This record gives sequence, structure tokens and C-alpha cells, in this order.
Amino acid sequence: MRFKDVFSIIGPSMIGPSSSHTAGAVRLGRTARQIAGSLPEKADIHFYGSFADTYRGHGTDLAIVAGLLDYDTDDYRIKDAITLAEESGLVVNFHTGEKPKPGVHPNTAMLILQCGDQITRVMGCSIGGGNVEIVSVNHFDVKFTAIYPTLLIFHDDKPGMIAEMTDILKVSNTNIGFMEVDRKSRSGDVLTVIESDEAIHPEVIAQISSLANVTQVCVIDLTSKEAEYEILESGTTD
Repeated sequence: MRFKDVFSIIGPSMIGPSSSHTAGAVRLGRTARQIAGSLPEKADIHFYGSFADTYRGHGTDLAIVAGLLDYDTDDYRIKDAITLAEESGLVVNFHTGEKPKPGVHPNTAMLILQCGDQITRVMGCSIGGGNVEIVSVNHFDVKFTAIYPTLLIFHDDKPGMIAEMTDILKVSNTNIGFMEVDRKSRSGDVLTVIESDEAIHPEVIAQISSLANVTQVCVIDLTSKEAEYEILESGTTD
């Protein structure tokens, strides 16, 4: 049984007026950046519900951009995040007035990030106390919290794929705390989300990324500050 994280007990160490609208937004931005693999060149940020109504007053715009810059919730640079993003070459556009899918939490944002020719789409919700829930990645419907180290493994829909990946984790003594799978039946594309109780060793990530039919592996670990998270293409070993 897992214990609740410290955010659930005492709240996050943070800069800003609201754990939901600022601390949670920072974590949404950091998660999306780590999925994209690097600082994007362009970010279109769509705010829904309460986020859309109050994002300027609560600093949600500053917070989510700070997350894209890989700042943590207590980073003093959050208040200058938009200026610092411009200086870093990141172009940011904010959008409001759209309705999310039915049943989605009111504090919801969709981040569409462009890194070169690659487009990454991440939809997530700030659910209180600085905690977030990611509900969609590149049109796959998944749910994970990014509290623990997490792998997003994009692969073909082939028999035995889950067994191959979990065998690698088993041999490395990596404990799986949570796993979810979504697939697009028409294209045969699959996204498997694996959450671990501890940091996942780079060698393990490389072994999974080198499996036949694995096209991409993304690593999310919000415990590591100012880190670059390389997207490992199939066959990459470093």
C-alpha cells in the first residue's frame, strides 16, 4: 500500500496564491515538458473552466510557463516566467473560451508543444493541493499523477509487448506501482504508462526503448530539478 505524498498532507512548497492554480499549473507544465523531451519552441496553452476564468489573476499563466522552463513550484523565477520564456526562445500563446470533454475537471489545461517537427499534446487537471492528473497524451486517453517516476511507452499493438517490458523491469528489480494501457484500434498504436516506486535506471529505459515495435519512450520524474529528459527513439542505447 502506498502512502499519500507530502502534497496531500501539508501542501506543496510554492510561490503564488493558490496550490490549484499556481503549484498545480507548474507541475502540469513540467510534466508536459518532460513528455516533449526538451524546452519547446512554441506552446499553445488552452485553459478551460476555472483556469480560463481566473488564470491571469491567480498567476496560472506564469506558473504553467514556469513549468515548461522546468522550474519547480517554489522557484523565485516563476513571477518572471513569461519574460524568461521569451528570452529562451519559447513563443507562448494562451487560449480560452473552449469547452473540454464532458466530465473533465474544471481546472484543466491542454498544452500543445512544438519541438522542431514534433508536436506533443498533453491535457491535464490540477486537482488540489498542488497535485495533478494527466488525462490525455497525444490523443491517448490515460490517467496518471506524475507523483512517482513514470514511463510513457509508445509501441505497436503486438502480442507479448507488455510481457517483454515488464520482464525488463522485473529483472532490474524495478517495482511497478501502477500501469495503464490505451490503444488506437484502427492504427494499431498503443501507449503504455508505467509508474514506478523509485527512479528508473537509464539502462532499463534504454533496454525498453530498444525493443522491437517500441517507437518512443518518455521519462517523467518531477523529483529531478533542471533535468533534460531525452526522448529515446527505438534502437537508442545512450
